[in-house]
Amino acid sequence: MRHQFLHPALLATGLALAGCSATTASPETPPPVDAGDAELVARGEYLVRIAGCNDCHTPGYAEKGGDIPKQAWLTGSPLGYNGPWGTTYAANLRLKLADMDEATWLKYSAELRTRPIMPDYNVRAMNEGDRRALYRFIRSLGPAGGKAPDYLPPGQQPPLPYFQLALPPEPMQGTAATAAD
Repeated sequence: MRHQFLHPALLATGLALAGCSATTASPETPPPVDAGDAELVARGEYLVRIAGCNDCHTPGYAEKGGDIPKQAWLTGSPLGYNGPWGTTYAANLRLKLADMDEATWLKYSAELRTRPIMPDYNVRAMNEGDRRALYRFIRSLGPAGGKAPDYLPPGQQPPLPYFQLALPPEPMQGTAATAAD
């Protein structure tokens, strides 16, 4: 999903690193799409594109200007995002949703709480129809790829590649800026 709080140059650097050890998706044929689902599937694809899901969940997407075949989308990434919370990795959404029925996904996505840098608040803000469309699109791709690396707690050194996110130091007490500054 879109990472509005990261500086674009930093995000581009991290995304470029994501392609360094990208895995390839398996050449499985996606399941057939019911004609009644075609509109929802198309809406889901549109949402994946414009919401930036591929930016993190599809290795190599940014550095190739989005020119990645759909069969390689949303397979997770080996690029870690390391910060005070530990190190997180973009999940393989195709495998994650392969194990969920639609009702489970709708409940899960409405209550989604993850670690940074995933903007879970954007998914929770989506209406049910959009979350349903995401589900139908991702499921239409079929399972592919492998599991993303597991979360690493704070203090554990992640393997390369990873993107280091550092918070600025806390302001010192008693040195608050005034409006006249």
